[in-house]
Amino acid sequence: MKKILIIAVALLALQVTAQQQNKERGNRGERANKMMNLSAEEIATLQTKKMTLHLDLTESQQKEVMKINLDNATKRKEMMAARKAKKESGEAKKPTDEERYKMANAKLDHKIAMKAKMKKILNDEQYAKWEKSQMRQAKKGKDKKKGMKEKMRSKTE
Repeated sequence: MKKILIIAVALLALQVTAQQQNKERGNRGERANKMMNLSAEEIATLQTKKMTLHLDLTESQQKEVMKINLDNATKRKEMMAARKAKKESGEAKKPTDEERYKMANAKLDHKIAMKAKMKKILNDEQYAKWEKSQMRQAKKGKDKKKGMKEKMRSKTE
């Protein structure tokens, strides 16, 4: 009888800790929503300051990078607003293969242009450091997508 009681308590404790971990993971979305509430200028300022700390940018470099970050943040905000409007109106649908190709192509063109702009602004050492951080972020994004795919697959099984 004691063994059964101990096993029941252990299972109950496991269940409680698992639920707490799920709640903690859910808070990530709330943090992302807070970032979405920032204006494009605020987002660009934060990104520029992070880059200044990481790359030790000069005053003139900061101004040029701020322009680029502001432009990117404004475009991103517009795209998110358009996507949200489509979703709320019920017009949102999965893109066709051709649309996905165009989106991926546009994204890569933007990355190439961004790389060229940054190469003009940064010195060789700063550029190498920036490129390394971009590779790290890309890898992190791939890992995140991979984890999401695995999660979705396990839910459907």
